[in-house]
Amino acid sequence: TIESEDARKQELYECLAYFTDLWNQRVNSEPKGDLISMLAHAEATKNLVDEPMEYLGNLTLLIVGGNDTTRNSMSGGLWALASHPRQYARLRADHGLIPSAVSEMIRWQSPIVHMRRTAVADHELAGQRIASGDKVVMWYISGNRDERAFERPDEFIIDRPDARKHLAFGFGIHRCMGNRLAELQ
Repeated sequence: TIESEDARKQELYECLAYFTDLWNQRVNSEPKGDLISMLAHAEATKNLVDEPMEYLGNLTLLIVGGNDTTRNSMSGGLWALASHPRQYARLRADHGLIPSAVSEMIRWQSPIVHMRRTAVADHELAGQRIASGDKVVMWYISGNRDERAFERPDEFIIDRPDARKHLAFGFGIHRCMGNRLAELQ
């Protein structure tokens, strides 16, 4: 138990020092398959360590934030397979379908329901005025079941060709850094 704000900060600084040491080891060696190596050598994240609190925040989100989403994806995936025995039989017969089945499980049973953002400027979207400071909610399940994006979106289809187009990991600059880790889990 951390008993004071100073103790909490000290714990965070120790975590930061540990992860920064790992980063420095990984960035100065050949890329490996671990998460820190991938971050240190990826074009989009190679400078992440230059912003220490952002670096620590991202790692904390990857470590802690993945707990709920992994659990939700695994239980949702099992439910999907149990609810769709023909799809499950196909998967058991052809393990080559696992990558597309994982994406379809994540699309069909979005592990996160919604995410809220704050508008930083006035904007109009589909005739709706959004003022700077307004809270805007994105419902992942709505995007993942959009009939304009997915043919037969309410069906669970393990070999859906466009299943990786799902929005469960967000989009653009807000796309989850842990998306590959989540798929592997």
